[in-house]
Amino acid sequence: MNKVFAAGAALALLCLGGIAQANVFNLGSGLTNLETVTVGDPGNDPDTRYGTPGYGSVGYAYNIGKYEVTAAQYADFLNNKAATYGDPYGYGLYNKSMAGTYGCKIQRSGDGTPADPYVYTVADDWANRPVNYISFWDACRFANWLHNGQGNGDTETGAYTLNGYSSEDDRTIYRNANWKWAVTSEDEWYKAAYYKGGGTNASYWVFPTQSNTPPTHKAPTSGANSANYMHVVGQTTNVGAYTGSASAYGTFDQAGNVWEWNEAIVYDGSDHAYRGQRGGSYYNLGYTLPASNRYYTAPTLESSLLGFRVSYVPEPSPIIALAGGLISLLGMRRRRA
Repeated sequence: MNKVFAAGAALALLCLGGIAQANVFNLGSGLTNLETVTVGDPGNDPDTRYGTPGYGSVGYAYNIGKYEVTAAQYADFLNNKAATYGDPYGYGLYNKSMAGTYGCKIQRSGDGTPADPYVYTVADDWANRPVNYISFWDACRFANWLHNGQGNGDTETGAYTLNGYSSEDDRTIYRNANWKWAVTSEDEWYKAAYYKGGGTNASYWVFPTQSNTPPTHKAPTSGANSANYMHVVGQTTNVGAYTGSASAYGTFDQAGNVWEWNEAIVYDGSDHAYRGQRGGSYYNLGYTLPASNRYYTAPTLESSLLGFRVSYVPEPSPIIALAGGLISLLGMRRRRA
């Protein structure tokens, strides 16, 4: 397991009960740090069980979020980048539904003026649950913010060159070659979830709980092969709550809890390109969990069932090539939220 600490001065962070000096890699007591695990075995074989060229082959070692990005981590981002109404890109980073019945309970106070800036807080029992109501572009901006050192780090450059883009398409936005932090690629996500590890031809599990049989759906447990899906709990759970159900590399909740964005670009021949998600959610049935299921939707979608996790590499970083640029829809389902 690797815990990555940001360099430089201490940064302002949401802390339960107020704002304190900290950062997402070193949060206050009771909060889940943004930790990563190493995914090795570079150059591993792809999983071709469901067609060719397959998924999950990654030619470099990388780190991936041990957990989904949490509400407390995202609130820190908002406190740094969305404190004032009318900021060029900050205002759209917050969805009021986050504070609602199905949201992750990020509350906003203040009127967004320089004299009374917005402040974002999260209740204790929701701070360690995954953030939701996140668009793909929100996730990209969070990754850029990490890439640029947090604090007042830029959201428009870094892993992605966005320049204010927040619309329904832009199939031309790819991960830049000098990336440090990024939204997971589909292959990175897939390998961390399903690959057995220990070599470059180790084969793949069907489910991201190191199992070829469906996980049980029950309240959080330390038992093996269990996950939060099929509405068994009725809402999201703390990241990592299913302590006995990690993937082979040590990630949690890649089955259930919330769907997770990935970088896959999917073009269906219409006027729009979509972005991928995987993993199912607390609400969905079990058929959404196995490696065979791929999903996509408009990158602007902000859903109660949808969050993300990030990838990290030290400098210099590898170039990411999306196979074929645009991905066909063969065998892929569009998820409606």
